[in-house]
Amino acid sequence: NDFWSAVQRGDKPPRSVALTAVRKNGSLTFLDVSASKWVSDGRTFVTAILRDVNERHATEAALRELNMSLEQRVAERTQERDRVWQVSLDMLGVASPDGVWISINPAWRNTLGWEAGDLLGKASDWLESDDERGKTSSAFRLLTAQQTLNFESSFRSRNGEYRALSWTAVNVEGLLYCVARDVTEQRRQQDALAKAEDALRQSQKMEAVGQLTGGLAHDFNNLLTGISGALELLQMRIAKGRYSDVERYISTAQGAANRAAALTHRLLAFSRRQTLDPKAIDANRLVAGMTDLIRNSMGPGINVTITEGAGLWTTLVDPNQLENALLNLCINARDAMPDGGDLQITSSNREFDASEAAAFEMHPGGYVCLSVSDTGTGMPEEVAKRAFDPFYTTKPLGQGTGLGLSMIYGFAKQSDGQVRISSEMGRGTVVSLFLPRHREEAEIEDDASGTSAAPRASGGETVLIVDDEPSIRMLVSEVLTDLGYTAIEAADGASALPVLRSNQRIDLLVTDVGLPGGMNGRQVADFGRAVRPDLKVLFITGYAEKSVMSDGDLGQGMAILTKPFAMEMLAAGVKDLLTLSK
Repeated sequence: NDFWSAVQRGDKPPRSVALTAVRKNGSLTFLDVSASKWVSDGRTFVTAILRDVNERHATEAALRELNMSLEQRVAERTQERDRVWQVSLDMLGVASPDGVWISINPAWRNTLGWEAGDLLGKASDWLESDDERGKTSSAFRLLTAQQTLNFESSFRSRNGEYRALSWTAVNVEGLLYCVARDVTEQRRQQDALAKAEDALRQSQKMEAVGQLTGGLAHDFNNLLTGISGALELLQMRIAKGRYSDVERYISTAQGAANRAAALTHRLLAFSRRQTLDPKAIDANRLVAGMTDLIRNSMGPGINVTITEGAGLWTTLVDPNQLENALLNLCINARDAMPDGGDLQITSSNREFDASEAAAFEMHPGGYVCLSVSDTGTGMPEEVAKRAFDPFYTTKPLGQGTGLGLSMIYGFAKQSDGQVRISSEMGRGTVVSLFLPRHREEAEIEDDASGTSAAPRASGGETVLIVDDEPSIRMLVSEVLTDLGYTAIEAADGASALPVLRSNQRIDLLVTDVGLPGGMNGRQVADFGRAVRPDLKVLFITGYAEKSVMSDGDLGQGMAILTKPFAMEMLAAGVKDLLTLSK
């Protein structure tokens, strides 16, 4: 009405006006009306233009509704954010780059007991222990160079207790937005679990020690009884002038001593501490040399078959230990075939790529494989899994130490190889020994000389003997004296040093590795080499102490001999070293 009144009065009406009209069918329609007044022949006319703006009206209505919805959603999101801030169990906070707190949520009071007024406007240094003073501020300073940071620190609560906090901090436009989770109870549980696991490991260690000492005590007591009894009878016979059984008692004592030495070698092999003398060998030749021994050990009821692989590679191992390992495997196979059967020894070349080697826990490359298979009783899966455990045996007490397969496993690992076992109840067992390929030609060993051929001194050479065991010093000294050497004895490194510094002629140092007094045999040898550059050194040791080796090998003019050793081996080792200087 206002629009039409303005037109009739001649006033300038609005350019357009939105009107709502009713269609014939009763529905509403939206119109945009614009009009103009003009006079012709004294008569006044009005021209009106009506436009359908229903679409624009619907769009504007939808926009108004969207705006109202957005405002409501923003309000709801803000309310949700505030609710999260208020009810979060994690400590939330905003800090300046220098670590001063600008805003914190109520979880700080719930976790630490401090009020907002105690914390806002301050850094966190006063909440930290002396050991962690400034840790949080230092961590926050790192956020100047990175966007996100994770770290842990401890804050003191109002009651004086320190709470462990796990932090996540983000740098957003110069402000640090932080979340700290209280992990105190988790850390306590982890510490308790670690202590329980450590106690369990200690218990398992004590159980293993009990098995170890029990097995060793049983076997060594038997062997020591044989040695001491034979020596006692020997003493009685000599005192009575009866020499007819002397040789038998000596053989009995020597046999028991040799078995004791073999037992300690097995134990050291299991622990991978035996002193190995690796040589480039042809495994086919080694097995061929053992054929008679193996066949005699098996008995008439077992058929032995040896299959040699063509073009077998050379391998670098201790041949004596490999012979012991093969013999042990054959004896185990024999025991698994009480009613007879077939024993087969097979050699072959095997190449392992990275994935295959990882499955076998080996390095990729070429290996020589020696397999011993039998048609015996086999073993269940749970026994096969424990076959390499120390002192685990299915034999009755007194019929085995349980070190056989453990020794083989230790020897293989110490030789950078591996051993695997496959068995099925009633269908036999296959044990495969994998030894790394060696690129050099196999060595051919000469037969060892007997005691009667022990080399003698040729020029009055002098040997300094250092060992803390008096009986060993006495035996070594007497053997070398009988062979024409001049022997000087010292009980430890401190006693040996003045002799090495003196003008006394010393051609060779024979020293134990494990010496008392804080100076081991290697250190004595190094001192001797410093004052006598041409000094030859023969180490004698009960096991492969790492202190002997330098970068994994002995120096020039040095050799090592493992206890117990035969006296002819000592004499040969001494002669070999002294020959190097001539």
